[in-house]
Amino acid sequence: MPTPTYTALCTAKKTLARDIVEFRLQKPAGFTFKAGQFVLFSLPLIENPADIQTRAFSIASAPYEDDLLFVAKLLKGGRASRFIEERLEPGVAVSMQGPFGLFTLRQSFVSAQDDKGAHDDIARRDILMVATSTGVAPFRGQILEAIHAGFTGNIDLLFTVRSEADIFWKEELESIAARHPNVKLHISLTDGSDAWTGHRGRVQTVLPQIAKDLTQRQLYVCGNPAMVKELRTLALTEWGMAKEDVHGEGYI
Repeated sequence: MPTPTYTALCTAKKTLARDIVEFRLQKPAGFTFKAGQFVLFSLPLIENPADIQTRAFSIASAPYEDDLLFVAKLLKGGRASRFIEERLEPGVAVSMQGPFGLFTLRQSFVSAQDDKGAHDDIARRDILMVATSTGVAPFRGQILEAIHAGFTGNIDLLFTVRSEADIFWKEELESIAARHPNVKLHISLTDGSDAWTGHRGRVQTVLPQIAKDLTQRQLYVCGNPAMVKELRTLALTEWGMAKEDVHGEGYI
């Protein structure tokens, strides 16, 4: 059975940081998804609207929220970037197909006990999320969905960008962490100014500083494909993590 196609109306668009744009779409009737999944937008070429190609975007909203939230890193000359910059405005309709993807949290992770009262230790392990730039998109929805479902384990989000000018969603993520003590936000800059007092360096270096015993964590990684591949290798070969506890998705 083919994945359905929907038409969604843009309700908001704003610039968040250098080359980072957030946009919201009205959730189409009948559209359902799991936190962490993505959709394919059918995007026309600006010079030739009959030339249509698809581009994948992770859904940043939680399933229970009223609209669909997305974030994009604008690339000079890119098809999606040009459409977002030059055509997408509130009131504009876009065609999308989905949802797709398996980059979702374990379905049983909110269950504290099974029917016999035994703890599901693997499903309930603390969660460690690692994102570079717009790879943070699926994690926003996953964190909100985990909280909504009653998960009480620790959730650490390591969010890495280049400099202060590239940080976005800081206030929102800090607000979520402030309301829920089991959620912690860690921001790392790879090229921050002298004034930056937070973490510095690539996620591969910062991650062990945040979680001392990674074998007791579930690891979810999203962002630059090379980073995702390297982190997966480190997790399995040097950090002693089990394969079933390591989940990654490349995101450009």
